[in-house]
Amino acid sequence: MTLENDPSLKDERAATRLEELNEWLPVTSSRKANWWYSAFHNVTAMVGAGVLGLPYAMSQLGWGPGVTIIVLSWIITLYTLWQMVEMHEMVPGKRLDRYHELGQHVFGEKLGLWIVVPQQLMVQVGSDIVYMVTGGKCLKKFADTVWPNSPPIKTTYFIMIFGAVQLVLSNCPSMNSIAFVSLVAAVMSLSYSTIAWVTSLHKGVQPDVKYTLRASTTTGSVFNFLSALGEVAFAFAGHSVVLEIQATIPSTPENPSKKPMWKGVVVAYIIVALCYFPVSMIGFWVFGNSVDDNVLLSLEKPAWLVATANMFVVFHVIGSYQVFAQPVFDMIQAFLVLKMNFKPTGLLRFVARISYVVSDKYYPSSARPMIKVLSHFVVILQLPCIMWLIIYKPKRFSLSWFTNWVCLQQSDIFTVFRVLLCDTFPCNLINIIIPTKFQICIILGVLLMILAPIGALRGLILQAKDFQYYS
Repeated sequence: MTLENDPSLKDERAATRLEELNEWLPVTSSRKANWWYSAFHNVTAMVGAGVLGLPYAMSQLGWGPGVTIIVLSWIITLYTLWQMVEMHEMVPGKRLDRYHELGQHVFGEKLGLWIVVPQQLMVQVGSDIVYMVTGGKCLKKFADTVWPNSPPIKTTYFIMIFGAVQLVLSNCPSMNSIAFVSLVAAVMSLSYSTIAWVTSLHKGVQPDVKYTLRASTTTGSVFNFLSALGEVAFAFAGHSVVLEIQATIPSTPENPSKKPMWKGVVVAYIIVALCYFPVSMIGFWVFGNSVDDNVLLSLEKPAWLVATANMFVVFHVIGSYQVFAQPVFDMIQAFLVLKMNFKPTGLLRFVARISYVVSDKYYPSSARPMIKVLSHFVVILQLPCIMWLIIYKPKRFSLSWFTNWVCLQQSDIFTVFRVLLCDTFPCNLINIIIPTKFQICIILGVLLMILAPIGALRGLILQAKDFQYYS
C-alpha cells in the first residue's frame, strides 16, 4: 500500500478539509456568542411580522378557540424548542450544529437529509420572501403616510430598495457578525408590537364592534378556522434556526452550550409573550371581526405613530431576513464546496449570497399568500418530538411520556404504511417512528400540516382575481 492510499491519511485529510470548511461557513466560523445572543436571535426569528396578523386570526377563530390556540402554541413550541436545545450535544464530544445534522444522526445520513432539509428550506426561504415583500410594503406605507401628496410609487420599487439593503448585509461572513443587526431587530419587534396594542387600546372599542366569526357561512367559518391555524403556526416559525443559533455559542464539558442557549430562549419567550398576547387580544377586542390582516392598517391615526411603527417593522424584518438567510447561505456554500468541488473563497461566498438575495427580491410580491401556504407545511411540532422518542425512549408513565404520548388505537392505514416501510428501512426504526400509540405533538403537527394549507389555499383562490404581479 502506498502512502497516498493509506486510509488513516485519507481520514486525516478529510477531517482537515471539513474543519477548514467549518471555519469558512457562516454557522460555525465564529463561536463567541452568549445567552443574550441567543435571546435576541430567537426574538428576531420568532417575532416576525406575523404577530400583526394575530388579531385577524382571532377574528377567524373567536375568543375561546383563539386564546386557547395561541396560548397552547406558545407552550408547545417552547417545549419542542427545549427538546432541540437538549439534543444539540446529545452525542458526547460532538456538536450537531445544523438541523440536518441532527436529522442525519437520528434517521441516517441520506434519509435524514430528505426528511429535514426540504422542510427547513421551505420555512427559511419562504420566510425570507415574505420578509422581502413585507419590508417593501411597510416602506411604501411609511412613505405614503409621511408624504401623502407625493406621486404614487409602485410597491416593487420599495421591495427593490429593501433588497438592496440585504445585498449589503448578506456579505457579513457569519451569524455572529449580524449580532448588532439582530439586536436592533429584536428591539424593533418589541417596539412596534407595543405601539400596535397600546395605540389600539388608546383608540378604544370601535362603534358597533362585533366579535362573531368573520365568515357568515358555516363553510367559510371552517376554512377560515383552518387558515387561522396556519397564521398562528407562521407566527411561531423560529425552530428552523435554533440549532444554528446554538452553534455560535462556545461549549465545554463544564459549561455546555445548552445552558446559555436555554437561558436566552426563556428570555426570548417572555418577550414573545409580551408581544403576542396583548397584540392578538387587544387588537381583536378593539376592532372585532373588522380588523385588518395587519393590525397597523386599522390604525390610521395618529399618522406619525403609524409611520414610526411601519419603519420599526422595516428594521425588524431586515434583521429577520438575515437570521433566516445565514443558515441558507451555509447550505448553499457547503453544497458548492462539497458537491460541486469549488474552493471556499470570498468570491464564491459573494456570488452565492448575492444570487440568493436577487432571486428573493424578484419573486412576485403578489405571490406572498402562496409562500405562507408553503410555510404551513413546516411541522415545528412534529420532528423534534419524533427525534426525541427515537433517541431518548422516555420511560413509560414518566413526565416526558405523559407529555408526549396519547393513547390511540392504531388504524389499518398505519399498519399498511408500516409494512410497506419495513421493506425499505429497518423495522425497528419504523416501529419507533410509527408506534401503536401516537405522540400528541406528532398528531397536532400532522393535522396542522394537512389542514392549515386548505384554508390558506381557499383564501388564495378567492383573492386570485385581484393579484397584480410586480404591482
